[in-house]
Formats: sequence, structure tokens, C-alpha cells
Amino acid sequence: MSSMRVLVTGGTGHSGSHIIPELIAAGHEVTGLARSDTAAAAVSALGAKVRRGDLEDLDGLKEAATDSDGVIHVAHRQDLLPSGGMDAVSAAELPLVLAYGEALEGTGKPLVVAGSIGSPGNRGSLGRPATEEDPALPAGDEHKGTLRARNVVEATVVGLAERGVRSSVVRIPPIMHSTADAGFLPTLIAVAKEKGFAGYPADGANLWGAVHVRDAASVFRLALEKGPAGRYWHAVEDEGIPLREIAEAIGSRLGLPAISVPADELMLPGYFGFLTAVVTLDLPASSLITRQSLGWEPTRPGLLADLDNGHYFPAG
Repeated sequence: MSSMRVLVTGGTGHSGSHIIPELIAAGHEVTGLARSDTAAAAVSALGAKVRRGDLEDLDGLKEAATDSDGVIHVAHRQDLLPSGGMDAVSAAELPLVLAYGEALEGTGKPLVVAGSIGSPGNRGSLGRPATEEDPALPAGDEHKGTLRARNVVEATVVGLAERGVRSSVVRIPPIMHSTADAGFLPTLIAVAKEKGFAGYPADGANLWGAVHVRDAASVFRLALEKGPAGRYWHAVEDEGIPLREIAEAIGSRLGLPAISVPADELMLPGYFGFLTAVVTLDLPASSLITRQSLGWEPTRPGLLADLDNGHYFPAG
């Protein structure tokens, strides 16, 4: 694999801060977008060149993309979440990916964008685990404020393949675990500590997928290096663990019971609060096509094993 000059956005986030070292270890030259001195220092510490700029400067991003051999985009406007929710984040991201599309049109260069394992829908609507061949579901007015609001971004990225961009989406499961995890898993642990028991919704049979962040980073690299255009990839190691088992694992490590939370007690200000819409999702997904097409083989511990890494439950 010849060395590529890769632009990475979101390089200081959970996935991005593992994607940059993954690319550098494979011999690529990485430039990370940084909007602040702090971000610039973090990007530099990872071994990447720094390009100052932000996600609102579309011309600057187009120029940066044109100067590169490929783009990995994992940044999003988290600052918009409190006021505008997923709708605002999605609305800000759409012109971004279209700008990359303009910059890379007709070049066959790769554009790899982070997506959600929930974009093709849950097991209830599919009747089976999602695969890489399931497209992102269209999002209408009834999906405002939900994760599905962002599906238009994923569909647009995949559609850029028709314009000569080697575009693809890497779908990430609800749990991406590591020693630097600040996502759903630490939240579930914090809620269990606060409430005195590890709760799960109803019978807890709904399934969540998971992946170690370093294994996810390798999917982004492989998609960049050799992924065909217009494809979805699944960075999924554990294809689906019942939420009850996750709660039992958390409870056993905290010395707390795992208890079913009835449906009418899930909502605010109940056990899960703002997480209710997420904890009830049933999102098993296969990664067979990703493993076969990209030669991806996860090497890190699975979710239940990684709960013992010391970060999730520090001694004392």
C-alpha cells in the first residue's frame, strides 16, 4: 500500500485520536484539522501535521481535501446539540460532505465518513441483524430530533460514488469501548452507581453491538486504503449483546443487583432519563461483509472482557 496524504477531521475525538496513529503506523502522512491551540497541540502530539480551521469554513475544507489523497471525516458540530439536537448537527454536516464531494469529484479519491449502526433501522423493522447491504433509512418529519435525522448525511456520502468519489460510510455501534471511552458505557455505569442498581429495560433482550475503538480505527484505515465506492462498512466486533447481560456485567463489578426497569418507569425523570430512547433500541448488526471485503480482523478484547480494563471501574 503506497503512502497517502490523508486529511482527518475530528482527530482529537475518541475515534479520531485512534484513527490518526493507526494511519501513521501504516505509513500514511496525516493532516488533522484543529480549530483551537489545544486541538492543534493534541493533533501534533498524535504525530500529524496541523491545519488550522473549523467545520464552518467550507472553502478551507475544500482546499484541504483537494490537497490530500483522501479524507476521513469523523467530526461533527457537538456545540449545536444542546440547542438544536441531531437536526441541527445533521443540517450543518450536509453542506460539509457536499463540499468534500465537490473537491474530490471525478478523482476516485476516498472519502470515509463515520455513521451509525442504527441508520438501516432496528431488528424489529428488519427481522434480523443489519448488514452492510442495508441502506440508511430515509428520514422524514416524524424523525426530527432522532438519530435518524442524520441518515441524509450517510445517504449523501454513499451517493457521491456516482460522482467519481470513492466514498463510504463506517457504521459504528452504540458502544465503542476503550480506556478513553466517555460514551454510553460510562453513562450506564454512572447511572447504576447513582440509583443503587444496574437497570435494563423490560426483559433486556434488546441487543447492542460493540467494538473496541482501536479495531474501529482499523476499519476506517482499510476503507480508505481499499474500500470500493458507495459502500457501508460495519465496525462491529460484538454483533449484539443483550442489554440485560451488559447491566448484569456492570452490576457484578459494582456489587449491585441488575434489575428490570418497567417501560412506564424508563422515561424522565425515571431510571434512564434522556438515554431512554437509546437503551430500548435493538440494533444487532453483522460485520461479515466488512471482514471479507476489507480483510478486517478485530484483535482487541470484546466488550465484556474490556469492562475489566481498570478504566471503567477504578480500584477503590
